[in-house]
Amino acid sequence: MVNVRWAHNTVTTNGVADEVSLSVLSIVGHRVGVVTRTRFPADRLELIVRESEAACAHRPAAPDYMPLLEDEGVPADWDAPAATAEVDAFDAFAPKVERLLKQARAGGVRTFGYAEACASTVWLATSSGLRRRHADAIGRVSVTAKTPDLARSSWAGQSTGDFSDVDPAHLLDRLEQRLAWGARYTALQAGHYEVILEPSCTADLAVAAQAFMVRRDADEGRSPFSAPHGGTCIGERLFGRISIASDPEEPGIATAPFQVCGTSDEAVSVFDNGMPVLRTEWVHEGTLRSLVTPRYWAHKTGQGVPVPGAGNLIVAGDGPTLERMIADTGRALLVTSLWYIRTVDPQTALVTGLTRDGVFLVEDGQVRGAVNNFRWNMSPVTAFAQAIEIGRSQLALPRVHDDFPRAKAPPLRIERFHMSSVSEAS
Repeated sequence: MVNVRWAHNTVTTNGVADEVSLSVLSIVGHRVGVVTRTRFPADRLELIVRESEAACAHRPAAPDYMPLLEDEGVPADWDAPAATAEVDAFDAFAPKVERLLKQARAGGVRTFGYAEACASTVWLATSSGLRRRHADAIGRVSVTAKTPDLARSSWAGQSTGDFSDVDPAHLLDRLEQRLAWGARYTALQAGHYEVILEPSCTADLAVAAQAFMVRRDADEGRSPFSAPHGGTCIGERLFGRISIASDPEEPGIATAPFQVCGTSDEAVSVFDNGMPVLRTEWVHEGTLRSLVTPRYWAHKTGQGVPVPGAGNLIVAGDGPTLERMIADTGRALLVTSLWYIRTVDPQTALVTGLTRDGVFLVEDGQVRGAVNNFRWNMSPVTAFAQAIEIGRSQLALPRVHDDFPRAKAPPLRIERFHMSSVSEAS
């Protein structure tokens, strides 16, 4: 991983970090032991294996026990070196940052930013003969702009594969426009508002919603997707007109086409390591289609085909641009980023969060100025069900779930979004 950080229009730090780890999972009977090491010379490999075997003695029988997946053959790139992120990843990007800093100084705007390029490779091998390898690369850019007195701020972010599609000056143009909007201010009370969510906000809500999509939780009656009299809500229209999918081959946000994990929980099982991950429709035109289902739970309940989770999310949308949506607005709040989303009630998917770095009042097709920030309480399922306009989907960097950078999402118009209290957050 390589990164560069700047503050007050000046580059402050840059760094390069390399990390390597080895996890050995041993299965003795139905017990699982795991040992992870960041240093593992060849002459210590057998000792690490013995440690993981010994760890099994202190573990209870695994409730998710299943025979390991089998496979034959070795990937053609098995012996290829690991993918690396080098400093030259920023060769073309660094001059763009320099132009951004000059533009910000000339405009009397202070910028604070972070750019990161990551490359990783995972090898997976089991005693049953399965072999998997996946190399990955992803980057992200995050920029906050503030007025000289630090009273107004705005944020924008973007994920990227190789930084060729990132124009920091374009990001700054958006941020400067928002700062200009904020020159006028209106104080509003808490309540239900029509809102336009920027794609980052839609992506954050989609990640929050997907976290509840676990078949076991639904079957056991502790999920928003539990049916009232048992079973799940698969097949029910819960999300209005929204469609949400995962696809490991989605251009721009491709991810590992197989499952890999070091520990088990309700959503993943170590016994499913190497299971293929295919395109999955979680929600299609508002109807719940799939829930994450490990093999052991599918087998135990007789509910059919296992469904692994995936490392990306796509919220579909082929509607208008954000600018067109604003122009077509009578009265609404434009929300540019969300912050600090936390679960309140997992059984109803109720979450709470804050707005941050720019909420704006739109009236008669024009942005009239900034308003105060809010704390909001809302289930993402309910929010999506109240979407009355779906914009054009694009790469979208979730701000809260920044460990989940592989997302595409559109701007959304939500009819009634619950701003539960006024927030002093900036």
